[in-house]
Amino acid sequence: MPSTTTVAPLLRRARVGVALLFLTNGALFANILPRYPEIKRTLGLDAAAYGLAIAAFPAGAIVAGLAAAVLIRRFGSAKVAVIGTIITSLGLLAAGIAPSALFFALGLFLGGASDAITDVGQNAHSLRVQRGYGRSIINSFHAIWSIGAVLGGSMAAVAIAIALPLGIHLAISAVVFCIVALIALRLCLPGRDDVTEEDAVADGPEIRDAVRRGISGRTVFVMVALVLISIAGAVVEDAGMSWATLYLSASLDAPAVLAATGYIALVGAQFIGRLAGDRFVDRFGQRAVARAGGLLIFVGMGLALMFPTVPGTILGFAAAGFGSATLIPAAMQAADALPGLRHGAGLTIVSWLLRLGFLLSPPFVGFIADNAGLRWGLLVVPVAGLVAMAFAGVLDRRRAPGLITTAAEKEKHHGS
Repeated sequence: MPSTTTVAPLLRRARVGVALLFLTNGALFANILPRYPEIKRTLGLDAAAYGLAIAAFPAGAIVAGLAAAVLIRRFGSAKVAVIGTIITSLGLLAAGIAPSALFFALGLFLGGASDAITDVGQNAHSLRVQRGYGRSIINSFHAIWSIGAVLGGSMAAVAIAIALPLGIHLAISAVVFCIVALIALRLCLPGRDDVTEEDAVADGPEIRDAVRRGISGRTVFVMVALVLISIAGAVVEDAGMSWATLYLSASLDAPAVLAATGYIALVGAQFIGRLAGDRFVDRFGQRAVARAGGLLIFVGMGLALMFPTVPGTILGFAAAGFGSATLIPAAMQAADALPGLRHGAGLTIVSWLLRLGFLLSPPFVGFIADNAGLRWGLLVVPVAGLVAMAFAGVLDRRRAPGLITTAAEKEKHHGS
């Protein structure tokens, strides 16, 4: 067993490396989001066509998501995360300079597929680092993802303000964050930890085997409820990513630079919510925090849509971001501890299916926007808050249990 003095520096370096991966993952996609209205105008898309095109990103994620387990077991989580980051940056660059809606969608599809693999890889490596620390640190990584999203959105706002061409802007973003990802790889833990990395995720055959062995009706119900909670969180995030800038600029006539702050407000408030989330959960339990978050989403965004103003809408997106901060992490953690499923299977199912929210929300909102206006389409956000409140009862009402990182710990947890 290595001594504390030799292990601790490696773990500290690896924690920085994983943090850089999360930062990069948040920043890359956020660089293109505020420029969606410009792409929509350039390509001459109506709201429905625009919604279908941007749904290509989560479609790619759904197609590729279950391949992550196989790649991680062959190459290791850190390498998979970094390679995925590089491919994501190239896909987003291709989408930004696409000459038609088809090539725009294809670029987003490639970016979404590689982003899903990156997401699983960086989370698997974060579990490995967390295991070395012996305490929960994974929420801090998700908070850093939000910092990356704010950074990427701010970079896009500056690029818009100085009229930097989209291709040049996204090329700069790709180069900068690919370099950051390669630096992160050097900082991450060497080799592989088979216990943590291989148990962190499940592939398709393993999930099918778990279903064939039989799981209780109660487990199925809880799994469905957890997927719906995570989709509610995804719908809120997608509203900020896909529609905030467009709604503020086209419907409320906000200047382009100010319109970009809608998404920044959402992810900035989400970052604050994730920083405070562990403290709230420890004190009040996952169930109460999720219900309060759903209520905040419903009231905050509902009032913003009922009384549409630029400042009120920005505050509404901020309230939705704060309220949604813990929904997806809570659903993932609860799914990973479900009885009857091998370690990693529940987490993989929820991680995969929550992307349905990102897939179905854009075309649905786009269809409503074309027929009734984007303001009506954004009613999906307060509805998502209601869904979170309705199904939060499946979450733990007590202090959240510690994150379970190995199959042995899971068995011990269920046996206690």
